[in-house]
Amino acid sequence: MNSLRKPAPGFIRSHAGSLLLILALAALGAGLCAFLVPREILAVRQYLLGFPDADAQAHQARPWILGALCFLPALAACAYACGGTLDRYITRRFLVIFAICLAALSTIWLLIDLADHIADFRRTPDVTATMAYYYGTRLPAILLLLLPYSLLLALLESLGKLSTNREVIAMIQSGRGVLRITLPLIMAGVFCTLLTLGMNYHWAPVAEGRQAEILEETNGTEATEASNVLYRNRVNRRLWMVGAFPRDYQKGRPLAGVEVTTTNDNQLIESRLTASHALWNRETRRWTFENAIVSRFAPGSPPVFEKSEGPLTIAGWPETPLQLIKPGLSAEHLGIPDLNAWLLANQLNPQAADPSPYLTHWHYRWALPFTCLVTVLLATPLAIHFSRRGAGGGVFLAVVLSALMLLVNTIVLAFGEAGTLRAVLAAWLPNAAFALLGIYLYRRRITGRPIYRSLRKLLPSDGD
Repeated sequence: MNSLRKPAPGFIRSHAGSLLLILALAALGAGLCAFLVPREILAVRQYLLGFPDADAQAHQARPWILGALCFLPALAACAYACGGTLDRYITRRFLVIFAICLAALSTIWLLIDLADHIADFRRTPDVTATMAYYYGTRLPAILLLLLPYSLLLALLESLGKLSTNREVIAMIQSGRGVLRITLPLIMAGVFCTLLTLGMNYHWAPVAEGRQAEILEETNGTEATEASNVLYRNRVNRRLWMVGAFPRDYQKGRPLAGVEVTTTNDNQLIESRLTASHALWNRETRRWTFENAIVSRFAPGSPPVFEKSEGPLTIAGWPETPLQLIKPGLSAEHLGIPDLNAWLLANQLNPQAADPSPYLTHWHYRWALPFTCLVTVLLATPLAIHFSRRGAGGGVFLAVVLSALMLLVNTIVLAFGEAGTLRAVLAAWLPNAAFALLGIYLYRRRITGRPIYRSLRKLLPSDGD
C-alpha cells in the first residue's frame, strides 16, 4: 500500500517547474482578462449604441475571444507539461530561437517604421507617450505580420542544429519517427494559428487602419474615419455626399460637409440639401442639418434656394451614419463583425458598392492565420537533413517557397478584390495549395525518400 502512495509526491516534484509555469501563466491570463475584458465589454456596448444596425452577436463575441486569448499561453504550458522529456527538450530549443527571431524581426521592423514616422512624432508634445500609444495600438497587427516569418526562421535554425548535431538521427534510432519528433513544432504552429486567428477577428485589422488617425490625433488635428464618401439610396432616390466622418461620429459627433440630392422617377433632380454639418439622433432617428440650404428644381423653371433660419430637422429618413460610411470604409481595415454588418447592409442595397473586396477580406480574415501552420508544414521537412553537406539547400528552398506563398497570396487576393476570382478561392487557395505541398514534403521525409529528387532540374544536388 505504501508503494502505491509514493508516485504522487514524486510526480509533483518532477513536474514542479511545469506546474508553477502553468499557474503563473494562468494568473497572468486572469489578470489580463480582468483588465481587458471589462473594457472590451464597455467598448462593445458603446459601439452598439452608436450603430444599432451593426452585427450585435459578432461584436458581443469580442470579449469572449479576448478572454480566451489571455489564457492561451497557459493552455500552451499545459500542452508542454503533457509532453515527454524529448518533446520538452525540442520545444525549449525551438522557443529560445523563436523568441530571438521574433525580437530581432520586431526590432528591424520598428527601426524601419520609426524612420518613416519620426518626423510626425517630433511634432507631438510628448514624443515618448505618442510612440508608446502608436506602437501599442498597432501591436496586434505587428504580431500578425511577423509571426509566420519568426516561425520560419526558428524552425530552420532549431531543426538545422538538431540535424547537424546528429540529434535527429539519434531520436529516430530510439524508435521515434519524423512526424512524432516534429509534433511539438506542429503544436507550436497550431497555437500561433489560434493566436493570430483571435487577433485577426477584430483587433489586428482595426489597429492597422488606425495608424493615420493616431498621428492626426497626436498632432492636434481632428482625426477622421472616412472622407469624401458617396452613398446612394436607390429606394428613396437620395444621393449622399459626406465630406468627413469625425473619429467619434458614432458617439454623436456631427458629419461635416454634407450634401443630399433627391431625384424623381425620371432621374431628374428634385431638390438638393447642402449643410455644413449633419447630426443623427439615434433615439428619435431624426437628422438635424446646420447651416442648411435647400435648392428645389422644377422643369422649365430656375432653381429656388431656401436658407434655413436655424437647424433643419428631418424625420422619416431611414439612413444612419453606419450606412453612410460603409462605402468609404476600407475592407482591409475591417474586422469580422464590421464586415458582417457591411455585407448584411449590402444585401439590402446591393447596388450601393461592389461587395467583392469585403467578401474577399471576410474569408481572408479566417484564412490568413493558417499561414502559420502552412509555414510549419513547409519548413519542418526541409530543415531536417541527414547528409554532411548541411541544410543549405533545404533552407534556400524553404525561404523560396515561403516568399512564393506570399507573392501568390497577394496576387490571388487582388483578383478576389477585383471580382475576377471567387472570394472563397482568393482567400483559401494559396494556403490550400502550399499546405498540400507541405504535406507532400512531409510524406517524402517520413518515408525517407530524398526531397530534391523531383526538383533536381531546379536545384541540382547529390542527395539530402
